[in-house]
Amino acid sequence: MLKEEVAKALKVVQDGGIILYPTDTIWGIGCDATNTEAVKKIFNLKQRSEAKSMIILLDTENKLESYVSDVNPIAYDLIEYAENPLTLVMPGAKNVSPALINSDGSIGIRIVKHPFCEQLIQRMRKPLVSTSANISGKPSPQYFSQIDSEIIDGVDYVVDVDQHDMEIKTPSTIMRLAPDGRFEFLRR
Repeated sequence: MLKEEVAKALKVVQDGGIILYPTDTIWGIGCDATNTEAVKKIFNLKQRSEAKSMIILLDTENKLESYVSDVNPIAYDLIEYAENPLTLVMPGAKNVSPALINSDGSIGIRIVKHPFCEQLIQRMRKPLVSTSANISGKPSPQYFSQIDSEIIDGVDYVVDVDQHDMEIKTPSTIMRLAPDGRFEFLRR
C-alpha cells in the first residue's frame, strides 16, 4: 500500500503536479522543490503571497549541503538532539526553485521522519516542498478530516496514507541558524 502511494505521488510530482500528503507534523501540500511552475501552483492554491516562503523536506541531513551553501556544523547537532520535528532556516539556499528562497537568501529545511515522505524523497532524488494544507490565513488542519475541500479539490493527488489518523499533530519548531552558529527560535 505505502509503496503504491509513493509511486503514484512520485509520478504526479515528476509531471509537475502538487500533492496533499501526511508528514511527521501536519498534513502538507507539496511538489518538486526544483520546479518553479509547481511551486507557483501551491502559492495560488493557498492564496498566499510569494513573499512568504515555504519549506523543503529532506530524508536525511546528509543532503543539507546540496541545498545550503555553507552548513554550520551545529545544524547537525540541532537536528540530532531535537525532541520535536525541527525546521532550520539557513542562509545560502541553492539548487531549489527561486520561488522558495527568502528575500535574504535563506531557506527552511526539515529532515522528515515519516515513512511516506522518506520514501518519496528518496525516489524523487530531490527535496519535497512542504506547506500546511490550508488557505493562507486560515488555521492549519490538525488531521485530514479538517482539510478544506478547496485544498483537496485543488491538488493533483491526495495521498491515501494516514487519512484516518486522529492523533493531533502540530507544526514543527522553527529556528533560524546564522552562519556563525548563533540561532533563534522563530516558532516553538
